[in-house]
Amino acid sequence: MTLQLENVVKRVAAETHIYDTSLTLAPGSVNVLLGPTTAGKTSLMRIMAGLDAPSSGRVLIDGVDVTGRSVRKRDVAMVYQQFINYPNFTVYDNIASPLRRAGLARDEVDRRVRDAAARLRIEPFLDRLPAGLSGGQQQRTALARALVKDAQLLLLDEPLVNLDYKLREELRVELRELFAKGKAIVVYATTEPLEALMLSGNIIVMAEGRVLQNGPTIQVHGNPASVRVGEVFSDPPMNMGPAAVANGAATLGTDLRIPLAGHLAKLDAGSYTFGVRAPYLSLKRSAPTQIGFHASVDLAEVSGSETFVRVEHGGLAWIVQEEGVHTIGIGTQIEVFLDPMHIFAFDGSGRLLRTGRTGKRA
Repeated sequence: MTLQLENVVKRVAAETHIYDTSLTLAPGSVNVLLGPTTAGKTSLMRIMAGLDAPSSGRVLIDGVDVTGRSVRKRDVAMVYQQFINYPNFTVYDNIASPLRRAGLARDEVDRRVRDAAARLRIEPFLDRLPAGLSGGQQQRTALARALVKDAQLLLLDEPLVNLDYKLREELRVELRELFAKGKAIVVYATTEPLEALMLSGNIIVMAEGRVLQNGPTIQVHGNPASVRVGEVFSDPPMNMGPAAVANGAATLGTDLRIPLAGHLAKLDAGSYTFGVRAPYLSLKRSAPTQIGFHASVDLAEVSGSETFVRVEHGGLAWIVQEEGVHTIGIGTQIEVFLDPMHIFAFDGSGRLLRTGRTGKRA
């Protein structure tokens, strides 16, 4: 199955929830909708599912216009942020419910239910009611019920957001493996750039009801088409600052001078926006090409095995993502190191001109 959106727009009263959007999703593809809350991800998925109709534009499946076809007449399964299970059904019966509605034979229902339960590691709980499960087990049940349908379109709207960190990590890996084995078009919504990178496949970057960029996830991460994409597809958001280029060098902020070499060498004189992701700023010199500058610490926050240090220099606020746990007092003067090879250069309208070196970290 191929799913196409042609010039889809969604308005609710005087508000536009989805601006003119055209997408083609290929059979067996994994497509991640990435964007902040209110980006329009759920609105777009509801149109794909047939739960809502677009205000204008068309939805096509294999070239056939299904814009007015209800969700009951589409081959679709959907999982929401809040796990939804039938409270009076056992786990087994919850998973089996769509298969029974489809009229499958009892042996086939049993085979599919037990296979899905095994894949999601909830076999020991098949005879329990949802009230007797943890949140993670309930979400696994909801996922199993969606997966067992073998629907051609599988929509997952931030399905792991309410789970604890360890369980999210485990399920991300499991889901990626499950998606790779299936033939369905998968559309997975998330606000987390790192989750998008882990799921890989294709990405659709959204903000304020607009699709900003779409394509293979790694390519988009390495080549954000605009300042806004760079901000959305980085966690924390990509550090951005105004740069003035003249006489073979750029001045970033008020006084940070950066020689123009490598990918920045051919920038014309003028005004730009330079961006660099937080993991590519550091508190220790690790390469001879790095430029050091003194900065004042505004905040240092430990998150797991990393420390995020917010600093100020030359009128710009920077976030440094440093491995390890570091205790740094507010107001401390420190030295920060920046490698120009990791700088992204955007023109005056915010479009990418030069891409910096980047890895898979968000």
